[in-house]
This record gives sequence, C-alpha cells and structure tokens, in this order.
Amino acid sequence: MTRKFISIAMACLITAGSSIWAEERVNPFFAPYDTPFEIPPFDKIKPADYLPAYTEGLKQARADIQAIINNPETPTFENTILAMDKAGALLEKVSRVFGAITQTDITPELSDINDIVVPMVGQYEDEISMNDKLFARVKTLYDNRNNLSLDKDQIRMIEKSYNSFTRNGALLSPEKKEELKALNNKLAELYLKFNKNLLAATNEFEIVVDDVNQLSGLNQGQLSAALQAGKKRGHDGKYVFTLHAPSRLPLLTNADNRELREKMYKGYATLASSGKYDNRPVINEILKTRAAKAKLLGYPDYATYMTSKVMAGTPQAAQELMKKMWGPTVKKVNEEVAEMQQIVDRQGLDFKIQPWDYYYYSEKVRADKYNLNENDLRPYFCVDSVRKGIFTMANRLYGLTFTELPDAPKYNPEVKVYDVRDENGEHVAIYMTDYHPRASKRQGAWASKFKASYIDENGNDIRPINFNVGNFTAPTEDMPSLLTLDEVETMFHEFGHGLHGMLSRARYKSQSGTAVDRDFVELPSQIHEHWAFEPELLKVYAHHYQTGEVIPQELIDKLEAASTHGSGFHMAERITAAWLDMQYGQLNPTGDIDINAFEQKVVDELGAPSEVEYRYHSTYFKHIFGGEQYASGYYTYMWAEVLDCDGYDLFAQNGIFDRKTADSFRQNILEKGGSEDPMELFIKFRGHRPTPDALMRKYGLDPKAPEANLEIKYPMGEK
Repeated sequence: MTRKFISIAMACLITAGSSIWAEERVNPFFAPYDTPFEIPPFDKIKPADYLPAYTEGLKQARADIQAIINNPETPTFENTILAMDKAGALLEKVSRVFGAITQTDITPELSDINDIVVPMVGQYEDEISMNDKLFARVKTLYDNRNNLSLDKDQIRMIEKSYNSFTRNGALLSPEKKEELKALNNKLAELYLKFNKNLLAATNEFEIVVDDVNQLSGLNQGQLSAALQAGKKRGHDGKYVFTLHAPSRLPLLTNADNRELREKMYKGYATLASSGKYDNRPVINEILKTRAAKAKLLGYPDYATYMTSKVMAGTPQAAQELMKKMWGPTVKKVNEEVAEMQQIVDRQGLDFKIQPWDYYYYSEKVRADKYNLNENDLRPYFCVDSVRKGIFTMANRLYGLTFTELPDAPKYNPEVKVYDVRDENGEHVAIYMTDYHPRASKRQGAWASKFKASYIDENGNDIRPINFNVGNFTAPTEDMPSLLTLDEVETMFHEFGHGLHGMLSRARYKSQSGTAVDRDFVELPSQIHEHWAFEPELLKVYAHHYQTGEVIPQELIDKLEAASTHGSGFHMAERITAAWLDMQYGQLNPTGDIDINAFEQKVVDELGAPSEVEYRYHSTYFKHIFGGEQYASGYYTYMWAEVLDCDGYDLFAQNGIFDRKTADSFRQNILEKGGSEDPMELFIKFRGHRPTPDALMRKYGLDPKAPEANLEIKYPMGEK
C-alpha cells in the first residue's frame, strides 16, 4: 500500500472515530438497518464509514471461517458448507453497498478507498480459497456426498464449493499458492486501472458543435439534450455530444452530416487507446497474467479455465455455436449493406458504406422499406410508459404488483423504489430503478442486489432488494425521456434479471436468483425482451407522451414487419466480439502483442464484412477486461439466446400470457436460481434440449446459408 493510500486509510479511520466521540454516531453498517424492509440507509452512510466497515467485516469473516476450521465435529453440510454460506455477513453488507455506489456515483474519494479495499478483499478471498484445513472439510463432504442423504440443492452446493476450491488453487503446493495469490492481486489492480482509464477517457471525449445547421436530421429532443450537455460541460449555448449511448447513438443514427458521424464513430472505436488513458498496455498485462494463472492451475489456456465451470464446458462448444451462426449472419449483413448502398447510389453520392454509415443508412432503409422511422415511435416510449409495460408484463405473467415508495432511502435522487407484492398481498421484494446517465456512472445497463433472498436458520423467508441501472436517454427541460427501440428492449432485459432475483426461492444465498452458471444467467433477462413489442402488451403501455393516444395499429404492423431489420448487423457485432474474446482467452503470450494488429487478424480470419466493426474494441471491452465475470464468456449472450428463443416458442404456442406456461417458467427457472443443473431445469420447462432453430427465425437468418470456414482451436488435443 502506498503512503498516499495509508494516509487516506488513516484519515477515514480517524474521521469515523472522532465522529463517534463527538456525536456518539454509530457507523450505519455496524447496526441493523432501521429502515423499511432493511433498505440501506444511504443518507446516513458517509465515505468515511466504508473502510472501518470493511476492516471489521474482514475481521469477523476471518473469525467465522476459523470457527468452521476449528470445529472438532465431523464435517457436515450444516457445520461446513452452510456455515461458509453464512460467513462474513458484515463484509457482504458493506460490499453490496460500496460496490453499487462505486459503479453508479463514483467520486475521487470513493475511488481512492476502492484502491485500498480491493486488495484487502482479494487477500481474504485467497486466504479462504487456499486454506488447506477448510478445503479438507469440503473434500470430505465431496467424496461422500452421495452417501449423506442430502437434497439435490445441497449436493450441488457441495460440488460447487469443491470445484471453486480446486479452481482457486486448493490443490497447489504452498509455493504455488503464493504465486497464485500474487497473480490474483495483480489482476485486481489491473482491472481497477482498466476501469479507471475507461471512465476517464469516456468522460473526456466530446464533440462541440456551434452551428445547429450542422445537425440536420436530429429531432428537437436530441438537440435539447445536446444543448443541456453543453451547459453541463461549460459550453453554454453550444451542442455537445459524448460517447455515452444516449448521446452517441442518436448522432450516428440521425445526423445527416457524414463527417460528424465519422468523428463520433472513430472517437468511440479508439476510446481509451492512446494518451494517458491508453488501455492497451493494461490489456497486455492482463493477458499475460491470466495465461500464467491458467497454466499454474493446470489448464492449457485461460478460455479453457473459464468455460470449464459453465454449461458450455469447453471453448470449442462455445465456438461451434458461433461458427454455426456466422455463415447465415454474414449473408444477412451483405443483404443489409446492399440495400443501404442502393440508397447511397440513388442519392448520387460517391462512397461505399462504412461502419459510421451503418446506423444512419439502416434507419433510411427502414423508412424506405417499411415506411417506419424510429422518431415516429419514440413518442410512444416515454420511460414512464415503458416502466408501466414491464410492470404489466410481470403482473399478467406472475401476479406481481409494484407500489412506489417515494420516501424510501435512495442512493441517488433519480432512483425510484418499489414494494413488490404477490396476488395474496405478500411482500416479494424491493425493486429499485436508476435509468439515466451521469458522469459518475459507468456506461451500460446492469442488474444487481443489495440483499439476496434465502431461508434463515429459523425458517424465515428473507426477501431480496434488487435494482436495475441504465444509461437511457435523459429527460431535458422541455422533453421527457423518450426511449429508442434498443433502450426499450434493454429495459425489459434488465428487468428480467430483476425478476430472477425477486422471485428466487432457493434456500441458500449462494444459489439465490442470478447465482447461476454464466451462460444460463441471461436466459431470464433475454426471454423477457420478447414481450417488449408484442402487440397485446404495446396496446397497454405504449401511449403518446403528449396526447395519451395508444400506439396506432398501423405503427404496430410496421414494427412487426420490420422486426428482423438490422438483425444481421446486431448478430455480427455479437459474434465478432465473442470470437475476439475467445481468441484472447486461448492466447498464451510471454511478451506484449500488438492489440490493434491482433484485432485485425481476428477480423481477417473471420472474414467479417468491412462495414461492421467490433461491438467493443479491446480497449473499452469492459465485459472481458474490466473484471472476470464475462472473460472468455461474452459468447454467453448468444448461448442464452438459443435458450430464450426456444423457450419463448412455448409461450407463443400457448399464449404469451398463458399462466400455466408462466408458472412453469417461474417454478423451474426463476425460483430455482442455481440450486439445480441448468440444463435439467430448462428441459423441465421446455420438454426438450434447446436448438438454435428459433434463434435463426428471430433474426431472419437463412439456416441453409453456407457454413463459415472457421478454424476452431483444440488446445487440449481433441483434434
């Protein structure tokens, strides 16, 4: 720890201590939350509270683990596995809050505290995962798991625990364990650096436009948002565009000024790739460190290490799916580009479609081919209307009602809090939403929780606190938040994650809600996207923000006709990003690689259409370099899409609000969490193993298109 961080740590401790003496103030984390439904008392939590809470939380967690190790009784599920599940309650309590705040409202002070906390927690996690005595108890249970009269969820919990230990070095020698700890610490520091660079580079970039005549094509709401951004950034009276999606995408989609589109596109494509925020050196260090970690643990490469713990099982299985989809996807992209080029040629313009033209001319084709313009639709998708849509969907499928709690604690004034109840009036969960961009919030959309659901030792059903975060189009002084079709879909997607957490009935915290295999976790989120534009639901929630008029049938018909429009582009973006991710995971570099050249090599090997670039270039591919959750796992969105499209076919056959089908999905998928094997759960719901047929239909892809000639690496010698 540097002297700077030691000073900060001491300041935090001194501040907390002096506050207690002067005001008899108790750190909010050190007492039960005296709030409705035990929502964290955000207004009472101060930055100085975090480090003392982490310090005490780690102390208590270590004591909990030591008590398990020192237990003289023969290992049982209750005194070992369940005790581990309950260990570190205070650490979990503070981590849930701090993790959420540093993603949504980061400040320099919190960033410095984060620099201190991450290695502290990382060290503790290594201590646990490499503790020989603790592992010995788990191994005893693992070796005898089928002779202990345990339930299916308990056996699965033992197996997951054993596999987690072995994957984290439990079988290594003491010397090798120290090597692994050093590698883990280094990765934690690198992820911090990657994320800091990305946030700083994103906030630094701006395009300032003085003359509104340069902005033809943008509607009044988009112009107002740009003016408001200019005011916030010290360019009063000027139009400012940033790399945040609600600013970037409208300009790429609607601006007639091609040079402006190119400037925005290249600004995004080169984000965090030069200067003081250059992430390329960070990526190189991550790749080398990950490869070393995989080798130390006995895996041929990092991708094999990561996929061994999920449904796919191997990198090859994930790549086979991508390979099967790639040929039809390229055929679809070529058809889309040809339609765009026809419009360019008709306009008498002398250029070929480039990546910065794709959004713009895709919208032109939609208007030309389907007589549909997204700007005609957005007035019907005010954020409040879409919120009504997701709540209506949840009510009709699962009998849930959402009542706003305006006086409930919030971590930001923009947050809305809801009490979720079932048809019997029983409390199910607390649900929060935080939908608009802030400079202090990272990009993207996600779901998480402040409290997991589980059954406590007295048999009480502890209900969760879940939240959704987005970066959707923000309201302006004269315009409400009117969402794009992509934003509407994303809102339904994240709500699906929320439902997975809210409706969980798994007994144990470590199996609650979204605590499932990474390539299964997107099933509940992606399947609920299907309802977003179903005519039956649109007529309930899609109302014009000014007149209250329900969306006309004519627009619904056009929307359905254009349902596969641009699908080649979106699938190509996903596959190229997932393929790049998997190629990185199969590297074993000993020195630095040229990141730009490697990206180009992967594109060339794919034979990717030049008009479609990566969804995320490496330097801002936060999914895979900002942490480990999706590393060598970006394919999971497509893997889960096979599941969700096949699953939704059952709703389409029986009725999209058929309660019997919804009850089956709720009982077999949403309520089970990670308590059973995911493939078994899917088969219980669907009646068969999944096939990609429905996914092909959703995207309008030709299953008879020539298969892509892609080489799939077999690092373990299977081929």
